[in-house]
Amino acid sequence: MIRIKVKRRFIAFILVLVLMILLLSGMLFMNWLGKGSGPIDPGNEETVLVTVPRGTSTNGIGELLESHGLISDAFVFRLKSKLEGYDGKFRAGEYYLSPGMSMDQIIEHLLAGRDSTTRFTIPEGYDLRRTADALEAQGLIDRETFFKEIEKGEFDYWFVEGLEEGENRLEGYLYPETYEIFVNATEKEIIGKMLSQFNTVFTEEHIKRMQELELSLKEVMILASIVEREAVVSEDRPIIAGVFQHRLRIGMPLQSCATVQYILGEQKPVLSIADTQIKSPYNTYLNAGLPPTPICSPGIESINAVLWPEETDYLYFLAKGDGSHVFSVTYEEHLRNKAIYID
Repeated sequence: MIRIKVKRRFIAFILVLVLMILLLSGMLFMNWLGKGSGPIDPGNEETVLVTVPRGTSTNGIGELLESHGLISDAFVFRLKSKLEGYDGKFRAGEYYLSPGMSMDQIIEHLLAGRDSTTRFTIPEGYDLRRTADALEAQGLIDRETFFKEIEKGEFDYWFVEGLEEGENRLEGYLYPETYEIFVNATEKEIIGKMLSQFNTVFTEEHIKRMQELELSLKEVMILASIVEREAVVSEDRPIIAGVFQHRLRIGMPLQSCATVQYILGEQKPVLSIADTQIKSPYNTYLNAGLPPTPICSPGIESINAVLWPEETDYLYFLAKGDGSHVFSVTYEEHLRNKAIYID
């Protein structure tokens, strides 16, 4: 009888001990899981773009998040997902996530799918100022932050290397297009998306042709930007590009109204004599050669026009008022056209 009581007490002791061990283990496990689920860098709100391809497993997503420095342990992510019933329910897409997010917040994004997006359009011929105006009007940027990124931001593109720091550094390279971005995209991310589009449209064929013509990218983009601002009709672009290149070859000033408009900061339809005498390195009435930077973001048609210009003897052109131009070889012929279409 005594042995039975001792045995029962021993079994009860073992059961209590096991229960305590399990309880302690559970507490330690939950504490470990909680620590592993917290923000990896609390207070850090700098976002990272994470792309989750279709068909990516929970384990693969965890490794992706860990490699981007967003979680400390992919195993914890996988385990938490299984325990909470999220395994296999995450959606493919692009996400802006930050190290300041907890694992629960990251999971919430991944379950919801793509972040909310918005669109903006930058037309051909917009310079940095007008681009900033458009983005600011939509509430997408802080103007001061935007121009800080333009001036000194680091962007990993071959054509950005070597550009001089300054407020006009990326003039011409923010490709004009309609873009879809996440509503919480930063100024740097918006600029990066536009630079990425330029990198896409300026192909190896363009680079090869540029080298054949012995032109630098800077020269191509400056000329293309002037063509963009001067031309309206597509058919005129290669001819206008040819006129400017002809002038450069013989040392004749470009005398482009568009470059003076850039100095003025407005699209003044008719320039005064005083306007053409403004002292500025961008004034192609006073200075031979090209201005220091592009004067706007040209579209692909203007870029192509510079790389494949129409070779003619023309040295002058005049806007007729309907968007098209009339071209002439001599100044006398140009004056006759001016009398017909303007005076």
